[in-house]
Amino acid sequence: MSDQQSSQELMSSDCLSGQVAIVTGGAQNIGKAIALSLARMGADGVIVDVDAEKAEETAGEIRDLGRKAISFRTNVTDGGEVSECIEKVVEKFGRVDILVNNAGITRDNLLLRMKDDEWESVLDVNLKGTYYFTKAVVRPMIKARRGRIINIASIVGVMGNAGQSNYAASKAGIIGFSKSVAKELASRGVTVNAVAPGFIETAMTRVLPEEVRKEFQSAIPLKRLGVSQDVANAVAFLASPAAGYITGQVIHVDGGMVM
Repeated sequence: MSDQQSSQELMSSDCLSGQVAIVTGGAQNIGKAIALSLARMGADGVIVDVDAEKAEETAGEIRDLGRKAISFRTNVTDGGEVSECIEKVVEKFGRVDILVNNAGITRDNLLLRMKDDEWESVLDVNLKGTYYFTKAVVRPMIKARRGRIINIASIVGVMGNAGQSNYAASKAGIIGFSKSVAKELASRGVTVNAVAPGFIETAMTRVLPEEVRKEFQSAIPLKRLGVSQDVANAVAFLASPAAGYITGQVIHVDGGMVM
């Protein structure tokens, strides 16, 4: 088999066949694109979100692709709910192969005006939620001696952004957390990586004033905002067999903003 054929096989449409992928915040936008991309590669899906109706709609789209899929309304900031979710996944599927920690929120404000609950809610969902879900899947992954954990960070966690000190802190925390856990789990066959999107067309960015959007776009070397599928493609690669020798890394999907 040639090197080219090997590469194609490692990223084939069924390279994740038989595997189970959990995507938090998977009901819409980037999370939905990730879940559907993994399903197209053969993975069964578990959609976790606080929006139960949209989560089930996404699960239905995965089933339409011929994969198994279930949805859970889970508060990622509640350790008990997270543990119960993972227990039910293992009970139903017998395994957890891929975890994508995508759930996240913003509560933008300048530091001088920031309320305590704006700080705490962002850190709770973005960072604590990543901690709870990662910790919950570690045991079954270690037992299987394989697994992929992919955490969605942000370039804001690398470069900072005025009015987003809470969001930047949470995403920088995810990057440090990912590198640390990668070192802990590498000997057990589990890889841990982060994907740091730049400015992506989502519900969060669509509400920005047009002049702000143009300012962002002018700062992007590729001169366009990204789309959810751009992020999903990077996650799909990291989840695939082709990324088996990659761990503790941060992949920027930002059109060249952070070089």
